[in-house]
Amino acid sequence: MTDPAPSRMAGRTIRTREVTAPLRMFIRTEAGSAGVLVGAIVAALVWANLGAGSYEAVWRTEFSIRLGDFGTAHDLRTWVNSGLMTLFFLVVGLEARREFDLGDLRERRRFVLPFTAGVLGMLLPVLIFLLVNRGGPGAHGWGVAMSTDTALALGLLALLGRGVPDQARVFLLTVFVVDDLIALVVIAVVYSDDIRLMPIVIAVALFGVLLGLRALGLRRGVVYAPFCVALWAALLTSGVDPVVAGLAIGLTATAYSPPRGALERATGLFKLFREQPTAELARSATLGLAQTLSPNDRLQRMYHPWTSYLIVPLFGLANAGITLDGDFLARAFTSRVTLGILLGYVIGKPVAVVAVSWLLTRLTAGRIRPAVGWAAVLGSGTIAGIGFTVSLLIATLAFHGPQLAEAKIGVLAAAAVASLLTWAVYRVTNSLPKARRARLLLGETEQLIDLIPPVDPERDHVRGPENASVTLVEYGDFQCPYCGQAEPVVRELLTDSDLRYVWRHLPLADVHPQAQLAAEAAEAAAAQGAFWQMHNLLLDHQERLQMNDLLGYADRLGLDPERFRNDLMLHGYAGRVARDLESADLSGVSGTPTFFINEQRHYGAYDISTLTSAIRVARARARIGARPN
Repeated sequence: MTDPAPSRMAGRTIRTREVTAPLRMFIRTEAGSAGVLVGAIVAALVWANLGAGSYEAVWRTEFSIRLGDFGTAHDLRTWVNSGLMTLFFLVVGLEARREFDLGDLRERRRFVLPFTAGVLGMLLPVLIFLLVNRGGPGAHGWGVAMSTDTALALGLLALLGRGVPDQARVFLLTVFVVDDLIALVVIAVVYSDDIRLMPIVIAVALFGVLLGLRALGLRRGVVYAPFCVALWAALLTSGVDPVVAGLAIGLTATAYSPPRGALERATGLFKLFREQPTAELARSATLGLAQTLSPNDRLQRMYHPWTSYLIVPLFGLANAGITLDGDFLARAFTSRVTLGILLGYVIGKPVAVVAVSWLLTRLTAGRIRPAVGWAAVLGSGTIAGIGFTVSLLIATLAFHGPQLAEAKIGVLAAAAVASLLTWAVYRVTNSLPKARRARLLLGETEQLIDLIPPVDPERDHVRGPENASVTLVEYGDFQCPYCGQAEPVVRELLTDSDLRYVWRHLPLADVHPQAQLAAEAAEAAAAQGAFWQMHNLLLDHQERLQMNDLLGYADRLGLDPERFRNDLMLHGYAGRVARDLESADLSGVSGTPTFFINEQRHYGAYDISTLTSAIRVARARARIGARPN
């Protein structure tokens, strides 16, 4: 029997926005918020130049919080810089922890290169700054030239670097977290005045309490919130910038994919509520659903949009305002402070990133090498020259008056030049021949394997040429409506003569009661040489998967009816389905449809354009001939 004619899928599926990997969601949010942040910076500059008095008056407005005899009072700018920005560093820590638990950095060796690049990517700009300012009054502000701005750099990279591989963003994120962490240590040690020991001891004790609560398995935010606020307040009282609390808390929030067993328990709780809709069962069902998600995922979904679209732009609005005139600009761009920051970022960052990558690759004979090509490494180095958030935080602590304005000009000028250089790098790269461009962007590092076990034609159901450069594996459920929506896309993809497709069963019996029997029916048909014909019928008639329907499909396909019926009645192929279920558990799959492309999990949407793009990248990698890492 021939396959039905492939049908096109207009637009994206219902699940397009839901089936997005945390990293992709993180980057997409940063890209969207980059424009908002740039707008806030422009607004601050316009406001400061059209109404300098009102700009400073607003941000110097004092705001106090008191509880009985206890309280604190700071101006509005301090509340933004040391208060709201704590949530920004919380999100940075969360994303870094997610990459350690689930991303490429779960192979710890891959952390060595970006960590080293992060450290030297701070030291070299500082050395350049000190060289320019040696003996000058601005030398003590060396910390301004250290840190890359995570939000702005990732956002602008997404806008400027067409075709940038996700691994480049992972690399950058690791570099950013390293220099954010070191920068916060520098703030605490070098730029914090009147450090008080007892509040620091209290802060450490409170952090220990948070770790203890996590060890006990407590997951409700209302339990943690008072301790987090107290930790922040203790650091504020100690003289250490309290934003470090956000990063520390974020790094402790574990990330994991929802296990299938937890999802099944959540389904059971919801069914109990459906049968007896009481307040107690509603509470149990809500908690059960929440507990299937990792703390990392829940916190990111809660805070990341707020930090990207509100808090970081508000920080830019509060700190980027500088009164500009010809005399000031002429003085600033001959100032050692401005030049030291500009040269440190524009020269120091890319030189450090590229040099570290090259040296480690040579010294380890390729065992430790960038996860991307050299054009992406260079682009990562140039975009790392954007220092805004932490740089302005340190500038406000290190400088005052004209020097502070000169430092801000240096930071803004470095961001503009770094963006222009990054655009140039990717513009030149994209003009190269296709094969050379792919090698320069993707590199030769072997990708991590997510699929367990690998595809075996003797065991798996395979469609397409055996020697295809790309293999697409789908874990599916014949009763799942989203699998039904994905099927026309798969059929269109199969018109590609260089694509091999594999179906593995993942019947979600707790929500799809006919899925298990349908999977066994497909295996019973496979025993008679008709797996793909039955596969297509089941997905084309998802609303009709009862026993009589399955027997009717077997008759339509001309199968031996008695043998087929006996196989279903005796569950003769339940073990074969269970084998696929076991492989789903080993591969971290808990929902359908889930796709793997060349043994790497695909986290994007499954519309035709997204899957085609992912397959194109996988094919380019396969043709490069990746070397072992």
